[in-house]
Amino acid sequence: MPVSLSDAKARNSKPKERPYKIADGEGLFLLIMPSGSKYWRLKYFFDGKEKVLALGVYPETSLTEARERRAQAKKSLAAGKDPGEAKKEAKRQSTLSNANTFEIVAHEWFENRKHEWAPSSVRTKRIHLENHLLPKIGERPIGEISAPALLEMARGIEARGTLDTARRVMQMCGQIFLYAIATGRVERNPVPDLRGALKTPVVKHHSFLQASELPEFLKKLNVYDGIALTKLALRLLLLTFVRTNELRGALWTEIDWEKSEWRIPAERMKMKELHIVPLSRQALVSLRELEDITGNSEFVFPNQHNPTTFMSENTMLYALYRMGYHSRATGHGFRSTASTILNEHEFRADVIERQLAHSERNRVRAAYNHAQYLPERRKMMQWWADYLDKAAEKQ
Repeated sequence: MPVSLSDAKARNSKPKERPYKIADGEGLFLLIMPSGSKYWRLKYFFDGKEKVLALGVYPETSLTEARERRAQAKKSLAAGKDPGEAKKEAKRQSTLSNANTFEIVAHEWFENRKHEWAPSSVRTKRIHLENHLLPKIGERPIGEISAPALLEMARGIEARGTLDTARRVMQMCGQIFLYAIATGRVERNPVPDLRGALKTPVVKHHSFLQASELPEFLKKLNVYDGIALTKLALRLLLLTFVRTNELRGALWTEIDWEKSEWRIPAERMKMKELHIVPLSRQALVSLRELEDITGNSEFVFPNQHNPTTFMSENTMLYALYRMGYHSRATGHGFRSTASTILNEHEFRADVIERQLAHSERNRVRAAYNHAQYLPERRKMMQWWADYLDKAAEKQ
């Protein structure tokens, strides 16, 4: 093949008043513009039509590189493909990949779902994204992320001893991939391929009081010399056995004095369902005491340092420590105490589970079951309050 162009000739070519070409052969030429810019072009024929393909800018693209790109274009032509269209498709795929990085899809998923989560869950998921997922796989096109790549990331989390975090991060990763499938970014979710590959964390149950320990605990609670608000919070937590965050965030508008009910709205519940807590006579007495203290606040348990929010998550826990129950009891453990004793006294399991607001697998049914077994639950909650009074008398 005669070569009429050399690197020296390309480098030394000078601009003229009009664009001109210096041919190299087999359709490749260098186009010199009046501005001095130099462009590699390839003239070729496809389906009987003359076309021109851009191959780069000189000197960023050298003569050798331009010839290699010409050779690639010739291979496409030999295979019956238009190299110009192939270049456009490659560019489209590259743009698509860059628009579908894991980070972009993950942020889109996060913004579309965060309204469903409690504020604490929003914070936790954002931390998992920013600390674990995005630094490792954020810049990669989501469709190119394999199960081994995810396993390598999870192993790094496990190496720090945070096995539960590794499990939760992978669960979140799986949800992001499901969102990517739904939005047409990928065809499958690689996370299930890792089933059995991660270490299983040892479940640590919340410490809770046994029935035999209640009399001593209630005596210590009755003589607790800390802030009255904290003492009443612990008493109401034991009487209602709701989750600690549900109690801490209680609003006075949620209390129905006429019906003797506390209606916790769905957005404050773990399972995102309205929850009704029948209030025993004892619970109402405690609430009336609280009304004298915090009745002017939005919150039943306002934060002592910042009244615009509610009680800190550690307030009740530290009170339990002061009472001598470090590692022996937690606020969440009151739920286990109540559940154990109520089951032992043969209250129906369905009634107990409904009052504990545990997950309902049938989501359609769940939308209507906030009042399920309510008459039985009223009787059970009053029985529980009376039981606690009798336990307190044993000391």
